[in-house]
Amino acid sequence: METAILTIKLYANLERALSSAAFMLENELKDIDATVEVSVNSEGWLQANVSGEDEVFAANFLTDKYGTPVTKVENTVAYKGSISSIDDEGITVDIGVTVKLLPEALKALGVGSVSQIASRFGLIPHFPVSVRIEGQDGMITGRFTKDQLDLLWGWKKAATDRLIVNSVTRSELKSAIKKKGHGRDIYGIERIGLLESVVVCREKTDGPGIVAEIGPLVKADIGVIRGTH
Repeated sequence: METAILTIKLYANLERALSSAAFMLENELKDIDATVEVSVNSEGWLQANVSGEDEVFAANFLTDKYGTPVTKVENTVAYKGSISSIDDEGITVDIGVTVKLLPEALKALGVGSVSQIASRFGLIPHFPVSVRIEGQDGMITGRFTKDQLDLLWGWKKAATDRLIVNSVTRSELKSAIKKKGHGRDIYGIERIGLLESVVVCREKTDGPGIVAEIGPLVKADIGVIRGTH
């Protein structure tokens, strides 16, 4: 058996999160001769115990895709993590250690305060991101990787709105949208993390309007990326 600790922090309902994690990782390994059992380690990270003929390959595959929490970092190296908080001093990302993206490092996303930039790009807690380390002078600092910036700008320049939602499973989110009669107003729901999803709206669909409708049905943070329509 091989064990992989993944950079996926479990939060909200633990039982539901583990169930969602099992489904997600089983789907990832469906074409590989390996089975996976999931649990949460003492620090709250997702632990995957992989067994089978391809267990080494499978464990490495999961680690490459989701990253593994670190205790030490190297400057200029990229790491996977998730946003833990957003305040006037910057965006804090958890990669195993805390990385601060200072306002200066966010200028690649345009002008404005930290909260304005976060709001413009739908950035919310638990949003999975990749960051590159810049310095370790008393505080570990970094900035989003080029791939991360390209993804955010690609969403921003798209013709349709997108909603970033945390704390709910894809099926729970889909159910809330259907219950409010907005099934025809979206193209689909893309999973970007364990309990994090992107709702892709159709042209002329107002993202904030859907948030107002489904917000009371889901206990979640919801960010909105307004498209160029």
